[in-house]
Amino acid sequence: MLPSGLAAQPADRADAALLRARHPTAQTVARLLVGACSCDLVRPRHPDALEDERHHRERHRRAGTPRAQVISAIEHHRRGAARPAPTGGWPRVLAGFVAEHARNAGPTLYLLRFAPGAGSEVALGTPPAAARVLRAAEVVGRPDGWLAEDTATLVQP
Repeated sequence: MLPSGLAAQPADRADAALLRARHPTAQTVARLLVGACSCDLVRPRHPDALEDERHHRERHRRAGTPRAQVISAIEHHRRGAARPAPTGGWPRVLAGFVAEHARNAGPTLYLLRFAPGAGSEVALGTPPAAARVLRAAEVVGRPDGWLAEDTATLVQP
């Protein structure tokens, strides 16, 4: 069961196929969200909402995201702001969930990838490189640093 405040959505078919190729025993491929985006799980929000949105707009600009998709992504990001961060922050909540999931369901693959136009069905494009392997205790011990962008991470019990 997901901790309060987190939600899961099924990944689109293209993403699911790429990730199942990397982790064939996977039964489900899902996106984890706070509100309508995943930002809060890996990066604390800036206290100034405008500064926070500037950061996201800049990332999208560098990625060449069309303006309409940037606006949609910012709208999704704003929906997460309505959920106050729990004590210790969202990364700690995510790390606890990841460790518990590994203990209950076995090895699980995680991938953090910036998706221009987030909220739309954006395929990963290329499969992630070979996964690095971490134990659940390592994830809990480093809640702010275990999940590296564009690096598939297999978490074992």
